[in-house]
Amino acid sequence: MGINDEAPSPPPIDVVIVMGVSGSGKTTVAKGISTVMGWEFAEGDAFHSDANVEKMRSGHPLTDDDRWPWLESIGEWISGKESVGESAVVTCSALRRVYRDLLRRDRPHVRFLHVEAPSEIIHDRMEHRPGHYMPASLLTSQIATLEPLENDEPGVSISNEGTAATVLDRALGALDLRRDHQA
Repeated sequence: MGINDEAPSPPPIDVVIVMGVSGSGKTTVAKGISTVMGWEFAEGDAFHSDANVEKMRSGHPLTDDDRWPWLESIGEWISGKESVGESAVVTCSALRRVYRDLLRRDRPHVRFLHVEAPSEIIHDRMEHRPGHYMPASLLTSQIATLEPLENDEPGVSISNEGTAATVLDRALGALDLRRDHQA
């Protein structure tokens, strides 16, 4: 490298929160982004307390009081990634604007990818997915709670219609991420 040559600048930090109701395909999309981009992936459900999981498993929707500590935990994980200059992707339903505001607070690199699907498709997926604690009976409460992204929020929405590969390509395009942009 010559004296006037500059070292390439590191890629910008990017933290994508893949959001939507349970069963919308958040995990599949987030894992795909993680693989393509070489970013760390975190499953938002893993941040829930045992009490929250038990409450949902028994068919009771979470309250805001149940959600705040969970959202704070996800936010702390994001802050940790940002503090070391790492891009990452995490799933989180992030159903309400106030939840998304908490997740973005003092975290300038956060943006959202809302994965949307017709409720009949999501309900069918939830009925047939093995090993998940979230019963399909809670889908109605999630849909009722969902506040779509607003124009002033950093993020985009995509449809989850099509194959997993098609939806991943749609997500990467909507986020302006390229398959050749791997870390």
